[in-house]
Amino acid sequence: MLVVLVLLVTVVMRVAIVTAVVYLLLPRGPLCPHCGIEMVPLRNRFLDRLLPALQRRWCLECGWDGVVRRVRATGARGSGLGTRNRLRAPSP
Repeated sequence: MLVVLVLLVTVVMRVAIVTAVVYLLLPRGPLCPHCGIEMVPLRNRFLDRLLPALQRRWCLECGWDGVVRRVRATGARGSGLGTRNRLRAPSP
């Protein structure tokens, strides 16, 4: 029984490592990895709910289509801090 448990754990660990490596090898963001043009997202309700961290995209320029990692929109939080510091009056 212990041998079966050890073999099962090694198989699960292999699957986890391969999944992590494949995820990290996927291109990130909406830009095409070949030509750098922004790609069009392809919608699929089932896959969007099953794997929300991944998105299918298609490049209109070179025809590349595939799965990419979604990137979170940072918004204007970073730029607001810089303008706030620049608008302060210097202290005498």
